[in-house]
Amino acid sequence: MQPSDNDRGQAGGIPQSLRASLMMLTFGLVILAYLVAIDHPEWFHIRPVSGAAAAMFDASTNRV
Repeated sequence: MQPSDNDRGQAGGIPQSLRASLMMLTFGLVILAYLVAIDHPEWFHIRPVSGAAAAMFDASTNRV
C-alpha cells in the first residue's frame, strides 16, 4: 500500500498548512518589529550604565 497525500504533507506531526501559517505569522512579526525599531533610533544609542560612567564620559568630552 502506497502512502497517501495526507501523510506526505505532514512534517513531525504538524500539518503543512499550520506550519506555513506559523512561518508567515513569524515573518510578519519580524517585519513589524523592524519597522517599529527603525522609527525609534534613540533605542540604539549606547548609554552609560552607572553615574560614575556617565561622569567619566562627560569629563572626557567636555574640554575647556
